Amino acid sequence: MVSLPLDSKKLTEITSINLIQQINCDLILTPLSPEPIPTTYVCQRTEGTPIVLLHGFDSSLLEFRRLFPLLVEANQTWSLDLLGFGFTQRMVNLSFSPQEIKTHLYYFWKTLIEKPIILVGASMGGATALDFTLTYPEAVKKLVLIDPAGLTNPPILGKLMFPPLDYFATAFLSNPRVRQQISRAAYYDKSLANSDAQLCAALHLQCPNWSQGLIAFTKSGGYGSFKQQLPNLKTETLIIWGENDQILGTKDARKFEQLIPNSQLTWVPNCGHVPHLEQPKITAEKIIEFSLI
Repeated sequence: MVSLPLDSKKLTEITSINLIQQINCDLILTPLSPEPIPTTYVCQRTEGTPIVLLHGFDSSLLEFRRLFPLLVEANQTWSLDLLGFGFTQRMVNLSFSPQEIKTHLYYFWKTLIEKPIILVGASMGGATALDFTLTYPEAVKKLVLIDPAGLTNPPILGKLMFPPLDYFATAFLSNPRVRQQISRAAYYDKSLANSDAQLCAALHLQCPNWSQGLIAFTKSGGYGSFKQQLPNLKTETLIIWGENDQILGTKDARKFEQLIPNSQLTWVPNCGHVPHLEQPKITAEKIIEFSLI
């Protein structure tokens, strides 16, 4: 059973309600800990190559609430909460570094899927997807990057994450007004940053050790630049980018296309940093078309 925050009952959008009702939790045994890690995910087991969706920074699988139901019409689709994020349990003996996130993701794949996947990563999830694919190319049939991170060096913020500054930082990020401002910046159509969207973006903050997990990830340095490794990426890659991205801008879209040998770039019009939320139908069509090539 998955123990979800009580505020989940306040969700109003049908896609949010449907997705949260599908959340499962499995114990994933990894080399990271003698104890298995309770890991939350959703999956609809239809035919086709498995599609696995990876959310962004300080987010959860609910980020794919509008995209998920469109993908399951054609493919087996998974979305999971990465280690240290979402509703996956934050065990106190882990640092939640990119290395540990990648290892946990590999053993999730090995335990529950164990065949080549179409890996889809959005924002920080794009950096996670790149890291995973570069390390485990045999597990990834095709790669989809949605406005991904992965071309900049880690921020110096991690060096400053010591008490009490670390808790001040997470208290700042947990402020509803701050989160609403971030949410609005991610959208081209600001009306989509509504109360349901804000609740979806904040539910996981009510999980045990959210603050400690975010601090641990930030102290690890987070994801840096994959610029040197990208020319070695052999996996066929689709880059999807919102034409009006105000979070990462648009210059990196062309850089990713130039650096990844077997890649194609497609733009989503009238869209900010989150095409999977703002233009889910277009995004799904592009992913499904790419999966069939």
